Amino acid sequence: MKIVRHGRYEFSQIHDRPDYAWPDGKRLAVYLGMNLEVFSFGEGLGAELAPGGPQPDILNYAWRDYGNRVGAPRMLRLFDRLQLPCTALVNSEVYTEAPGLAEAFAARGDEIAGHGRTNSERQGTLTEDGERALIEQATSVLTAHGGQIPKGWLGPWISQSHVTPDLLQEAGYQYLLDWCHDDQPTWMTTRSGRILSIPYPQELNDIPQIVGRKREGYEFADMIVDAFDVLLEEARTRPLVMGIALHGYLMGHPHRIKHLERALRHMQANSGDLVWWTTAGAINDHIRSTVDL
Repeated sequence: MKIVRHGRYEFSQIHDRPDYAWPDGKRLAVYLGMNLEVFSFGEGLGAELAPGGPQPDILNYAWRDYGNRVGAPRMLRLFDRLQLPCTALVNSEVYTEAPGLAEAFAARGDEIAGHGRTNSERQGTLTEDGERALIEQATSVLTAHGGQIPKGWLGPWISQSHVTPDLLQEAGYQYLLDWCHDDQPTWMTTRSGRILSIPYPQELNDIPQIVGRKREGYEFADMIVDAFDVLLEEARTRPLVMGIALHGYLMGHPHRIKHLERALRHMQANSGDLVWWTTAGAINDHIRSTVDL
């Protein structure tokens, strides 16, 4: 059997690569990926708290809506208390369906990155023209509200087709977050140039852990602490990226956010002079301006 290759990047082991540093000599870049998502009522995709019944699935729709009405604002206040930046991963329909939410993150200086139109759909199942239209529609809305084309993109449900990196690069995007293949940024080849892949976590991600593996908030927080401790030690010999993927309808509940705060405070208390609390966009900027990968 012949192995089919994606052709986007070459294989390399992390310890064989050149060394470099983050700004001010930092070694571990940490960013919070705060997902702001909306869902169609009575149709389409959506995470489930419990097995849903016939549509309209009120239980799960309302549970997800809690995230935008209560959970995400609660998390924003936590980030304010801890003075932590984040990258807000925004469905473009958030501006219509949850007015003021994305704007509240932008007002505190957070990066706004593209996250499709809505998380009721996948872009990777569309035709090339359909996917291009989805990217164009989402980008138009995000640009209108933010005043500039977003630098980064995360596909709804980490969904990509065989041409997604090409379409994103052609639409003006500088980085994508869908590939979780490394702890360092990676240049990916496209048909018109290249695009940067920035590590986005599928392990330190509250959906796979809490929804998929049925873990609870204290377990997820323990995972964050454990990963940070290991990566901080490894970062002494090589620059690394640690992302934490979050959703308001999961970690924004009262019984979970206390554990998220515990984990973040542990990280802050042990950062020393090695940790760069940042955004995915700032990681992209640093690589593009100073590092030859």
